[in-house]
Amino acid sequence: MSVVESTFCRSAPWRGFARRAVLPWALRGRDLTGEVLEIGAGSGSMAAGAAAAFPGARFTVTDIDEVMVRATAARLERLANVTVTRADVTELPFPAESFDVVTSYLMLHHVVSWEPALEEAWRVLRPGGRLLGYDLTDTSLARAVHRFDGSPHLLIRPDHLCRALARVGFDEVGIDLSAAGHLMRFTARKGA
Repeated sequence: MSVVESTFCRSAPWRGFARRAVLPWALRGRDLTGEVLEIGAGSGSMAAGAAAAFPGARFTVTDIDEVMVRATAARLERLANVTVTRADVTELPFPAESFDVVTSYLMLHHVVSWEPALEEAWRVLRPGGRLLGYDLTDTSLARAVHRFDGSPHLLIRPDHLCRALARVGFDEVGIDLSAAGHLMRFTARKGA
């Protein structure tokens, strides 16, 4: 993640907007229950909103960036239903079938090799569990912004994501485009 993106993700305006507007949109009205894993949580804005909205769920919040992990852990320490830990989304340190839900908010495109992240999400989900999230799509605007800021990335086309989710073993895959095609929400279920 670039310095610009990191600064933006840590800003109070983004955290408030993420909790009030982005989280409900990304979840498509679904409740989060049981054990929930958020991969690539960055500043923890979505995790804070989710933990407050769904106090009965237990959240494990991860990021690979140690600075983000420390800042997020400090920010979320008051939430009893949240644990923050450092983890690489392509090699998650959790046993198979540990989580009821895996969430991914605007981070897959930062994982240059994002298909192993999908494999790991599938591995740690319990049968019947769901992957929920959103990301940027591969548009000329997204390419220009990421070229300008120099952050490592691999933007994703919706059809590529759909095929990759199916290849990993997910079913009930759904992808919706928003913001004039610049964003996509996705959901997928791990079969029984």
